[in-house]
Amino acid sequence: MARRLPVLALVFALAGCAGNGEDGSAWERIRAEGKVRIGIANEPPYGYLEADGSVAGEAPAVARRIFAGLGVGKVEPVVVEFGSLIPGLNAGRFDVIAAGMYVTPERCREVLFSDPSYRIAEAVLVAAGNPLGIHSYEDVRDHESAVLGVVAGAVEAGYAREVGIPESRLVILPDNATAMAAVRSGRVVAYAGTALTIARLAESSPDVEAAEPFRGPVIDGEEIAGYGAFAFRRSDVELRDRFNTGLLDLLGTQVWRDLVAPYGFGDHTLPDRTARELCRDTAGPP
Repeated sequence: MARRLPVLALVFALAGCAGNGEDGSAWERIRAEGKVRIGIANEPPYGYLEADGSVAGEAPAVARRIFAGLGVGKVEPVVVEFGSLIPGLNAGRFDVIAAGMYVTPERCREVLFSDPSYRIAEAVLVAAGNPLGIHSYEDVRDHESAVLGVVAGAVEAGYAREVGIPESRLVILPDNATAMAAVRSGRVVAYAGTALTIARLAESSPDVEAAEPFRGPVIDGEEIAGYGAFAFRRSDVELRDRFNTGLLDLLGTQVWRDLVAPYGFGDHTLPDRTARELCRDTAGPP
């Protein structure tokens, strides 16, 4: 079952995240129009477009269900590169980031997060046969010629720097398709991403594989796991709070399992931390 916050704890958590004053304009507009715009990065299984143009993925599926419960029947996707999600949100191109974005203290300074909708480990994509024997970020660091690929704006670049991989051996890539090509061509020895992303990419070509076994980056003595959530403009407190209440009611239910199972999520990815906890180093509301 879902980890549910006690009612009082939820009230205090949301109050603590609210910041200085509320701006209900986004929620009022969405409710009046019956439409919400979600930002996605076209990354399976988190948020992407199908060949027919329909929106799919864990985050859009969850968002569609929650907004339907709020009386908002239309979810309109806006596709941008991952590194443009936060700028696009804050510029008003869309109302919510529904792309499985990790909650980090740095991002908490720029956006409001819902509580997480999943917890997941890290992984890397390597050429078939894993010729350099890469099984961790530290293995990349310790091979003097090894180059690691990461997507622009993603947390993996920070993890790489934290474990000591020099900038000269990091390649910033715009998306998963480019990352796949970089691994296949040998431009990078490995591409770092979430376990579900890497598994999907590995299934798509016999030329690559997910490094197995793999140990995630160890930072401050702890192996890192990522917590994905929905992001809102910092002024849109009411919208975030209404959405968050719906999310906490949905997580761990059979309805939720049916929504997310096609994308590889389930009880094994249920989060065990709140946005407030993950934003702990942030000055100001998470």
